[in-house]
Order: sequence, then C-alpha cells, then structure tokens
Amino acid sequence: MVEMRVAGIALDAASRSPIVLLRDPSGRRQVPIWIDQAQAQNIMAGLKGQPPARPLSHDLMAELLVAGGLELQRVIIHTIEDSTFRAVLKLSGTDGESHELDARPSDAIALALRTGSSIWMLEEVVADASIPVDAEADAEDAADFRRFLDGISPAELVRHINQAQSELEENNEEAPDDEPPSSAV
Repeated sequence: MVEMRVAGIALDAASRSPIVLLRDPSGRRQVPIWIDQAQAQNIMAGLKGQPPARPLSHDLMAELLVAGGLELQRVIIHTIEDSTFRAVLKLSGTDGESHELDARPSDAIALALRTGSSIWMLEEVVADASIPVDAEADAEDAADFRRFLDGISPAELVRHINQAQSELEENNEEAPDDEPPSSAV
C-alpha cells in the first residue's frame, strides 16, 4: 500500500468537473478522482482546516465517531470497478474492536482530512490510475505564467487572445484539402 496525500482540487478541462488529486510520497505520481461540486467543497473545507460556523456533514461525522468511542485509523482506496474507485474506512473502538465501513472515496477523504487520518491506496490501484507528475516542470510553468500575468494588462491580454485566434483562423483557411493534387500524364 502507498500512503497518499491530497495535492489539491482541479477542474477537468473538458467536462469542468472537479477532480481531487492524490499524490504519492515521491511526488512523481498523482491519482485523479472525479467528484461532484459538493464533494469538492467538502474536501476543500477539510483542507483549509478551519472549523465552519456550523458543522458540515463531515464535521458532524467526525464528532459522531468521537461520541461513539471510535477513531478513524485510516482510509484505504482499494479498487477500481467500472471506472469507480472503492474505499473503506478502518475504524477502531475504545473496546479494542476494529470495524471496516464501505465509503465513497470523496467522503472518506473529506473525513480523513478532518480527523487527521492517513489515506492509503493499494499499489495496484496507484499503478493503474496514476498519471506521472513532473513537480519541477509544474512549478516552473506556474512561475512563468505568474510572471506573464504580472506583466500584462487586461487590454493587452484581450489583444493577445484576439491575435492568436486570428492566426489560428488563417492557418485553418490555408490548410490543404484532403484531396491529393492531380497530375497530368
């Protein structure tokens, strides 16, 4: 098993759906898990670590665990079935009993963030679902983009976008058709 940490929440460029990103300790592999907007908000609230004015569902779950004499030992994301991740909560009671509850990964992650519990994933799942990460390249790209934004006004940005669109349209008009040129024999 591989202990994972929440690297953050991202948006799928095509569907605009939120994705929770879990990263391995080496920082070289990331596992994206598509979630819905409410789940993303619950995970973000857990990442911030600031208690809300009124408890959210996962805050309430964490309090219920304490009131029931249970402790969340760890979350284990153990399989992918039909493109859906499966997770379990490993709980221990004050009586020494251990319990395992089926859970959606997003709920399990949100609860783990609130209780300070670890998030684990089977190596096979990491190998099947991970995408490689180049942290140095990502940091360099982010720094370049920040420098670009710091040095450009909104008007210049609009002009830049319009120019890029015009160039793209010109290139599309100049593209050859699929028909091969005819030759006289």
